[in-house]
Amino acid sequence: MRIHRLEISAFGPFAGTEEVDFDRLSAHGLFLLNGPTGAGKTSVLDAICYALYGSVPGARQDGKRLRSDHADPAAEPRVTCEFTARGRRFEVSRSPAWDKPSARGRNGFTTQQAKTLLRERVAGAWVEKSGRNDEAGAEITALLGMDREQFTRVVMLPQGDFAAFLRSKASDRLELLQKLFGTERFEAVERELAVQAAGAVREVADLEGRLGVLVARAQGEAAALEVGSDAAPESAGDPELLSWLEEAASSRASALAGDAESSEEQRRACADRLEAELAREGRRSKLAAALRRRADAEAAAPGLVRAGATLDLHRKAELLGGQLKSVTSAEAMFDQAEKAADHASASVREAATSSLELAGRGLPAVDVAAELSRLRALGAVIGERLADEVRLGGLWERAAGLARRRQELARAADDHAARLLSLRTEMEALRSTLQPLEQLAGESVLRTKEAAAADELVDVVRRYGIASAECVAVTERHLRGREHRQELRRQWLDVREERLANAAAELASQLENGAPCPVCGSPEHPAPVPAGDSVLGLADKEERAKERSEAAEKALSALDAELSESRQLVAVLAGQGGDTDPAEAAEAAKAARESAAEAAAAVAELAASRSRQEELADRIDSTDQVRVETLSQLAQTESALTEIEGQSAALESSLETLRAGHASLALRSNAIGRVVGILEQADAAQSQLEQAAARLAEARAELDRALPEAGFTSAAEARQALLPAPEAARLESAVQAGRDEEMRLEELFASEELVLATKEQAAVEHAAGHHEAGLAAAAVDLDALRAEAAQADKAAKDVALAAGLARQAAGTLGRLRAEYGKLAESGREPRERAEILKGLAEAARGSGDNSYRMSLNAYVLAARLEQVAIAASERLVAMSDGRYTLQHSDARAARNAKSGLGLEVVDEWTGRRRDTSTLSGGESFMASLSLALGLADVVQQEAGGVDIETLFVDEGFGSLDEQSLEQVMDALEGLRDGGRVVGLVSHVGEMKQRIGSQLQVVKQRNGSTVHIEDALVTV
Repeated sequence: MRIHRLEISAFGPFAGTEEVDFDRLSAHGLFLLNGPTGAGKTSVLDAICYALYGSVPGARQDGKRLRSDHADPAAEPRVTCEFTARGRRFEVSRSPAWDKPSARGRNGFTTQQAKTLLRERVAGAWVEKSGRNDEAGAEITALLGMDREQFTRVVMLPQGDFAAFLRSKASDRLELLQKLFGTERFEAVERELAVQAAGAVREVADLEGRLGVLVARAQGEAAALEVGSDAAPESAGDPELLSWLEEAASSRASALAGDAESSEEQRRACADRLEAELAREGRRSKLAAALRRRADAEAAAPGLVRAGATLDLHRKAELLGGQLKSVTSAEAMFDQAEKAADHASASVREAATSSLELAGRGLPAVDVAAELSRLRALGAVIGERLADEVRLGGLWERAAGLARRRQELARAADDHAARLLSLRTEMEALRSTLQPLEQLAGESVLRTKEAAAADELVDVVRRYGIASAECVAVTERHLRGREHRQELRRQWLDVREERLANAAAELASQLENGAPCPVCGSPEHPAPVPAGDSVLGLADKEERAKERSEAAEKALSALDAELSESRQLVAVLAGQGGDTDPAEAAEAAKAARESAAEAAAAVAELAASRSRQEELADRIDSTDQVRVETLSQLAQTESALTEIEGQSAALESSLETLRAGHASLALRSNAIGRVVGILEQADAAQSQLEQAAARLAEARAELDRALPEAGFTSAAEARQALLPAPEAARLESAVQAGRDEEMRLEELFASEELVLATKEQAAVEHAAGHHEAGLAAAAVDLDALRAEAAQADKAAKDVALAAGLARQAAGTLGRLRAEYGKLAESGREPRERAEILKGLAEAARGSGDNSYRMSLNAYVLAARLEQVAIAASERLVAMSDGRYTLQHSDARAARNAKSGLGLEVVDEWTGRRRDTSTLSGGESFMASLSLALGLADVVQQEAGGVDIETLFVDEGFGSLDEQSLEQVMDALEGLRDGGRVVGLVSHVGEMKQRIGSQLQVVKQRNGSTVHIEDALVTV
């Protein structure tokens, strides 16, 4: 896989659109990614990872916002990466979810969902492959042969993580290696073996439990028969115990069956005797009851005869009941009609003296029929004119209402006119104030921008002052550092000159007799220059002076860079106006803010004035319309009032004559109605009196003709013979019941059962001497028989139940013995299978007989780690100048900890192995880098031979000395020679000088930018 191009928009610290041409960076095979802390070097790697997998590495996915905070609010965040994999060229573009400003949104933002577009270059044109997030991610994972976790461990090498991996425990290495190599299937095998072993063990335990339950059930069945397992043979196992219990239960059942037959015969004999005696006792009871009933019937006979005679006389009187009721009813009606006629006559006389309608009509005698006819005719005439009087009242009410309405409308018209005048006055005043407000509000946007620019200038002036002071301080430190460096260099050169001047003495001190001179080659040294102790120490002194000089040189270089950055910052701020007088800038900012506030207030006031103007216009229109409508209604009301007043006067004149002194026609109609009612009541009462007298005479004549035929001499005698209906019904029911009882007794004493009971009673009385003694003797015999039969029945049931339980228990024990044998035979194979699976599961999870405490998953990963150690050692040997190699260790860990994932470093200079934690900082970096590169090679092989042509190596080079850095760079250049492109992330100055192709990330206040630098041109 090779990355060609990366485009970043509004992502991470990059506010705009930044494009990285990796083909140009890859031209030299090795390039440097550098920039100040926080500029966004890691964000470039994040953008690559997000484009390919839709997420960024590790914890940054949750704790970091993907969209740039520096970008314009409407700018869409997007990352586009163009790459080649498996000989095919692709372009993937992704946008994370973000909130887009929206004028219509309730909260001002509309959430935009994440988007993905995957395209492939086919025949010179881009062809869309997928537009779905998950589908594109799955296809890229298949193309690269790695998921995100493997990609970030193989393509982007995080040195900090691998330094920790180098020194970590076996359990930590297990977790990381499992993620990289995807050995979850071996863990699944471990879990499956554990599940199968646990299932087999549970199956055996369940089998043992079921066998125990069968034995316990057998012992319980035997205990119910009082057959204890204590009497069984001592050496008997469970099968023999079950056979013995079955035989003992069968013997017990046979013995109880014989006892049950004897008890049943005795029970039947007692039951027969008791049944015969109970039948005899029942007949005796029935005979005694029948005798008591006959005695009661004989005692009630005289009363029934008297009741029958009374009923006969009542029935004769009932034949005259209709005539008697007619006479009584006619007499009552006559008395009532006579009283009503008297009362009506009195009412007519009173009305003749008090009513105007009967005045002067010939008192005290009034012709009721004539007056009634006259008043009815007059009432009809008045009734027809009542509607006119009601209509007159309605006209008066309408006239009063119209008068009130006329006054209300007149007042309302005046109010509307006054309100309309007030609104128009206010409208004119408001129009005069709008023009200056519109002019001031139009300058609001400009004044706001000027205020923002003035505030920003104040901040730039403040920062310029700080930067200028810092620049002065850095300049002073740079002067002192340069002087210090010159002094140390002078001292070093002086010592060097002194050493060169005494070089002959130094060389002479190293000569040995017989050894050739390094200058002339002669083995003889006739006159060596004498050398003092001070001369012999000049070499060490020169080395120390050189080191001090070089250290001062490095410090001065750092001060040069710091001074350059400080001067650049001061120049940038000065170009932005930072050299303006602070007081002047503050005063200008204050004035701009006040001007902007004044314009903002004018905007608000203008909006309120325009709103008030629209409101006043609406109110003027509505008020004027209401006033016109009110005047129209006032004219209509006055016209209607005049018409109604004329109608009321004409109608009042025509109704005054009919009232005849009454306040209204209704009152006169009521008065006539009351008089007509009195006359009608008197006429009806006289008619009813005449009819009642005729009916009474007719009823009395019919009764006098019927009395002799019924056997009575007078009506009073007939009424005395009549009985109330309940009493008559009671007597008739009693007479009929006596007759029925007589007939039932005759049938009862003729029945076969009472005839036999009479004979038995006679025999008992004869044998005992008298009736009471015979009954007592019979009762005593019956109680004894009952007790004897109950005892025999209970004994038979108990013995039968025990025999049945014994037979059932014997059968149950036989079935339990057979079931035990089948179950025990079927459990042999599960026991063997459980032992095998248990041992296999324990070995797979690193316990049991597994002496290395290494699980199956750890065993597979140990093989992978061994491959990684071999691949890493090839590079570590080159980096460490042939001294160190990495070796996988499967030594057994202490305290029963899991083994198999150990790492050791082998020191080839001493031939000893030692723990990786003993390496120094620089050695740890080299070992970690070698381990990361080796792991990348192994993972690449595991991923199906996918070519990984682009690698990124993170920070860590600062811990190396010059020689070690040289060796590491040689190893990395070896990767480049193998066809790979390697990107290094580092702050080391020597690497900036050594690597010509660089991707610079520049940090600015408004967001970071990137540009490429190489040996030829800067972009």
